[in-house]
Amino acid sequence: MFIAYIIIAAVLALVLLVSAGFKLRPDPRVHEIVGVPRRFFPHLAALEIAGAAGLLIGLAWAPLGIAAAGGVVLYMIGAVIAHARVHDFKGIANPVLPLALAIAALITRLLSV
Repeated sequence: MFIAYIIIAAVLALVLLVSAGFKLRPDPRVHEIVGVPRRFFPHLAALEIAGAAGLLIGLAWAPLGIAAAGGVVLYMIGAVIAHARVHDFKGIANPVLPLALAIAALITRLLSV
């Protein structure tokens, strides 16, 4: 299970870092998708970067990997709700893949302790 966690954590960390990069760019299309004010995007990006770091550090320290995966699950649930709130049902697919990866990371890290 640990090898599965390594793969899932690496892929999810990459997805989170790419997403954080989009949030830090001043692209109005990205900022208007879910109706979240621009002032929140640096904070959201910081949460994604912290989640990615936690997942990778969690390779060496299981409690941090578990906490990071759990935090990313909660973050992505919030992202799904944000898309649903503004009826962006096409864009709702964007956080669903990372949510599935975060759930898989949480399960595999819990099983590999």
